[in-house]
Amino acid sequence: MKRKIASLAVLGAVLALGSQAALAAPDWSKVPKKEIHVFHPGVTPIEWATKKAEHSGSAGLKKGETCAGCHDEKGQLSLDFKRLASKDLEPKGAPKTMTFPVNVQAAYDASNLYVRLTFKAPAGAADPSDKDNDVKATMLIANDKVPQGEQVGCWATCHNDARTMPGADDKKTKYVKDGAYDLMQWRSAKGAKAADGTVTDKRAMEGGKAGVTAEGSKAGDTYTVTFTRKLAGGVALAEGKAVPFGIAIHADHASGRFHHISFGYKLGIGADGDVKATKL
Repeated sequence: MKRKIASLAVLGAVLALGSQAALAAPDWSKVPKKEIHVFHPGVTPIEWATKKAEHSGSAGLKKGETCAGCHDEKGQLSLDFKRLASKDLEPKGAPKTMTFPVNVQAAYDASNLYVRLTFKAPAGAADPSDKDNDVKATMLIANDKVPQGEQVGCWATCHNDARTMPGADDKKTKYVKDGAYDLMQWRSAKGAKAADGTVTDKRAMEGGKAGVTAEGSKAGDTYTVTFTRKLAGGVALAEGKAVPFGIAIHADHASGRFHHISFGYKLGIGADGDVKATKL
């Protein structure tokens, strides 16, 4: 009987160690970085982006081209920042810094996906009304039912009737008419809980099924944010699959649409992608 109890104790210890190893953080020094530039988009919702009279690139979208394929030139953004900062596209006023780089790293094991964002958050927000959070970092992952999700990333969630758009209902959140996004967000406020949410016909900051956790820190002027989520929760992820994603940074207490966003990119999990997750 004593031998049996001892054997069970040893087995339990081995299983516990194995579980801890499976959940251990990646050695990020061994994971490649992809530099993605985020930018302030102004008042350019999906309706604007797909309207020929407003956006010449709408013709390319109809042909199946991607936003990044047109505007991301070897890591540098080809955009008319003066126009984006103009009263026409930013009636409330643009941030002092229109674009900045974010280093993105990803890794995965049998159960989880890990994503790490490293960036220097600029000062000079146009609407510093989030008094609780100096910085928020967000990542959206789309399923395959979002129209044009692979082309536009999280742009499909931004509509001209959403809150903080000129003249719009302040209660209307980001949404998509079909499909769904998983939403992960880290907030810098002390004790703030990571958001594990969704974007469907409305945005929900809670109730997601991805089991999201997030950790963030600041060293000097550099923020490091690490997300952990289940592969099998929410938008289903799996080895051999690539999924569309986008990131957003609210810097200097920015609120609402006054964030800096990325174009849509692909995350490859044991598959080709703009960002390739390293297998642990």
